[in-house]
Amino acid sequence: MPLTLKRQNNIAIVTIDNPPVNAASHAVRQGLLDVVQETERDPTVQAVLLTCAGRTFVAGADIREFGKPPVEPHLPDVLRLIETAQTPWVAVLHGSVLGGGLELAMACRYRVANAGAQLGLPEVNLGLIPGAGGTVQLPRLVSAELALDMVAGGKPISAKAALHAGLIDALTEGALTPFALSFIDNLASHPVRPSTLDKAVNLPVDQAAFDEKVAKVTARAKGQKSPVAAAQAISKGFNLTVEEALQQERETFLKLKDDPQSAALRHIFFAERGTISLERLKGQKLAQIQTVGVVGGGTMGAGIAAACLLRGVSVVLVERDDDAAQAGFKRTADILAGSLSRGLVSQQKHDKMLDSFTVSANYAAFAHADLVIEAVFENFEVKAEVFSKIEAVVRPDAIIASNTSYLDVNALSQTLKHSSRAIGLHFFSPAHIMKLLEIVVPDTVSDEVLASCVAFGRQLGKICVLAGVCDGFIANRIMSAYRRECEYMLEDGALPWEIDEAMLAFGMPMGIYQMQDLAGLDIAWAMRKRQAAERKSDERYVDIADKLCEMGRFGQKSGRGWYIYDGKSRKPDPEVQALILSESSRKGITRISFSPDQIMSRILGRMQTEGHAILNEGIAQRAEDIDVVMINAFGFPRWTGGPMFMEGLSGA
Repeated sequence: MPLTLKRQNNIAIVTIDNPPVNAASHAVRQGLLDVVQETERDPTVQAVLLTCAGRTFVAGADIREFGKPPVEPHLPDVLRLIETAQTPWVAVLHGSVLGGGLELAMACRYRVANAGAQLGLPEVNLGLIPGAGGTVQLPRLVSAELALDMVAGGKPISAKAALHAGLIDALTEGALTPFALSFIDNLASHPVRPSTLDKAVNLPVDQAAFDEKVAKVTARAKGQKSPVAAAQAISKGFNLTVEEALQQERETFLKLKDDPQSAALRHIFFAERGTISLERLKGQKLAQIQTVGVVGGGTMGAGIAAACLLRGVSVVLVERDDDAAQAGFKRTADILAGSLSRGLVSQQKHDKMLDSFTVSANYAAFAHADLVIEAVFENFEVKAEVFSKIEAVVRPDAIIASNTSYLDVNALSQTLKHSSRAIGLHFFSPAHIMKLLEIVVPDTVSDEVLASCVAFGRQLGKICVLAGVCDGFIANRIMSAYRRECEYMLEDGALPWEIDEAMLAFGMPMGIYQMQDLAGLDIAWAMRKRQAAERKSDERYVDIADKLCEMGRFGQKSGRGWYIYDGKSRKPDPEVQALILSESSRKGITRISFSPDQIMSRILGRMQTEGHAILNEGIAQRAEDIDVVMINAFGFPRWTGGPMFMEGLSGA
């Protein structure tokens, strides 16, 4: 059994031990039911202490049980028994207290925690809302506003914040179980408090402001159902009895659990946790990466440096001269200052990060680096020269990585004397925020280097996906493919703003032409000019973007691109429309109109076709990896499960 019961004088100590995260599985629920019945029958038990073994409290339901017929006892029924027990339960919280775990804690009369605990109801991230009372319990313990944020936003709060909000009763920096036993001793002289559901609900301080927060949740959801349902469960619950609110929550939970969005979100939840599954990585000795060198202090280099520093890794940044090095230092320091101002790091940690960060104009500064990442201009000759300079100064066991987005990492690794130390680490901008890291695997990289870079990526908190060597790897290869499809639609009858509007309505955060204007049209133009000599003569090529660049239209930075800009406001430009119509006419193309669904059908079809090619060539290990990449690199709607998952659904 994953649950044990022992006595310490008149205290019953219940311990859940269900690795790895003490999920509230059927066996755990049955164990809790048995314990509550046993302790209620025993008048000598004055309190029940609920603890968990391992690194965390209950971190949620057992997701593996989703999609299977429910088996009694159900979690809501168990929690109601704990909640109404005559013998008070005290939850002892550490690690992640999430979902059903927090509902279990809230069913107890009292809650104590250590300083490292994180408490939250993240069900919206799986297309659900809490299903065992969370939307009814939480606003009886914390403010209505915080309850809305936690349930509809899904982000956990710290133990310190939970104490301030009233979600927990006591906090300790020391040993947790002795603290909890002392807490129980102090309760002996006080009457047992009412259960959570017997408390009055906390109504909004300002109803109009609260309604505005609910409206913002709906707007941000962009088609995802669960945040909207979560906000409604909280707001409607204010005017319902406890029994009515619990029934409303349970009905909504069961409806969402059977919705395709929840299945898609569960798919991506598991996909992100299974991206690294190569047999060659098992049992490998890992290099200890404590100091990272970065070549280039531009936007990407500064972001990589900040990503390392924020995770406790020392950084040495090298630029071409002292002025450029100082500029790189400032860019990185500005990122760290932003984290400080938003309360993401303490002043002490901020100062420590700056102490761990040095810049130089001399490659010799990399002498003690464990890993050096080049983040210079996307040009093979430039990067090869940088690789050579790095190899000349680093230790024999140091890893050398390229942050290239497109270039041949196999060829780049062969420029080194020892190619087994070379690898591709493709960060996405801004590198300190974006979760995805494509680890590009050249033919000659050693297993130890590969395994060490996977561990390093995880150390940075990244979702690591292995990619083979090809033009653009996984993310940019698919993006290039659907960008070409959009270009074909321009000539065939669509306009840029029509394509963008269709993508936004689908749930993408930005349309393809908005994104190009933001990034700068001249960057892709330079790449197309470099690739022109290799372009096949019979390949359909759309040169509208080239002509925009020839007109000096480089996007937002020049005030004109696919759109025309007035400050930050954007609007369609008749001049661009005239150019597109002219190009269709010049090529003899009879333009047709496209509906938003037709636009997205062509975009999705192209993504999926390219995805299959990537799988067939061994560039991606699994179809799930492609979904992970598209969601985390380009904001493909998470609640769809990704383009490859969507194809599986449509073919079912």
